[in-house]
Amino acid sequence: MEVQNLSSVHPVAIVTGASSGIGLEYARELCSRGYDVVMVSNEEERLTQRAGEFSQTYEVQTWPLYMDLSLPDAAEHLHGFCVALGLQVEVLVNNAGIFRYEHVVNLSVGVVRTMLMLHMNTVVLLCRYFGEDMRKRGKGYILNMSSMSAWFSYPDISLYASTKCFLKSFSRAFRLEMLDYGVNVTTVCPGAIATDLYNLPLHLQRLAVRIGVMMKPTTLARRAINGMFRHRAQMIPGVINYFFIGFMFFWPYGVVRWVMRKVKKAIKN
Repeated sequence: MEVQNLSSVHPVAIVTGASSGIGLEYARELCSRGYDVVMVSNEEERLTQRAGEFSQTYEVQTWPLYMDLSLPDAAEHLHGFCVALGLQVEVLVNNAGIFRYEHVVNLSVGVVRTMLMLHMNTVVLLCRYFGEDMRKRGKGYILNMSSMSAWFSYPDISLYASTKCFLKSFSRAFRLEMLDYGVNVTTVCPGAIATDLYNLPLHLQRLAVRIGVMMKPTTLARRAINGMFRHRAQMIPGVINYFFIGFMFFWPYGVVRWVMRKVKKAIKN
């Protein structure tokens, strides 16, 4: 992609996984607040379309950057892209990720590598590159997407939950390292969100939202961004989710297995 040196007149944000779902709503929310946004995704057509829509609607600059963030040098290339444009990134939203509901031994090696790279390696390297820039300027915001599953050993999402546990632990410690330099790091740990990530039919998503089991991505994005700008260390959106985390610690492992079998059956049906 050809890069022109164009300094931004607005504050600049980066959102990864920005072509759909939660990432799309993060990008929309930041554009609505007057941020120019570098929108990163591996879905080129949808990304370009959405970036153009946001630019027109909110009268901001958007840069659709088609990139596979699971590649080892992805973070370096993304940082280099921003440096070449002369952009001073104020907000970094590490949202890109994948979800698979399956035993680890049934996953392809490629999927395992992709999840590890997306959820851990690339996130840490992006924090390293852009965190250093923010530290030099004495200000900045980093939002890392973990999950409620970070607290539990779920069968069938053992790899996903473990990577999210790593993200939660890393982000909380990284926050303490950066606070003295004026850089805020917020960890977001949502429960189920009504997106295509879970491959649920639309009518089931709507039902889950109505009864409070799922949250709309627009609601999550707004609350998470508000929490980030208020320098919150950790966000667990939704009152039900707070109770669920506390309650789950008292569940016998056999009950957890039974619940997860029911969930798996519902998803496959």
